[in-house]
Amino acid sequence: MADSSFDIVSKVERQEVDNALNQAAKEISQRYDFKGVDASIAWSGERIEMRANSEERVKAVLDIFQSKLIKRGISLKALDTGDPQASGKEYRIGASLQEGISQDNAKKVAKVIRDEGPKGVKAQVQGDELRVTSKSRDSLQEVITLLKGQDFDFALQFVNYR
Repeated sequence: MADSSFDIVSKVERQEVDNALNQAAKEISQRYDFKGVDASIAWSGERIEMRANSEERVKAVLDIFQSKLIKRGISLKALDTGDPQASGKEYRIGASLQEGISQDNAKKVAKVIRDEGPKGVKAQVQGDELRVTSKSRDSLQEVITLLKGQDFDFALQFVNYR
């Protein structure tokens, strides 16, 4: 019988992020505590730009955006935000989305699978993803459960389970 496998990836659904951003922008435009503070959130190329006239307000914009991402099922580990920076009379926070698993992170995941996972499970780095193979489907389920219990500083999804 052929080996069973699945892939570990770190991807973000761009449409869901866009929906969360639009919901956050709508809430910011309608909320009373944001009247007259020139608060906004929008795409700036591949980055997300948040602006307001004070540091507290721009952090509140970020908080609203993060809550919308959580409601849409997107891990906050995929969002890389900077610190508020003063730019003239306004404060800005830039955020970018992290996709793909770096070589170092892939090695960390593979080491966890080797050290703590069931015997006979192999993990191979393939570009920006990780392929996990085993003869037993139960072993693959154990690996998924093991990795969900770990606290990595990046988001993981499990795809192509076969």
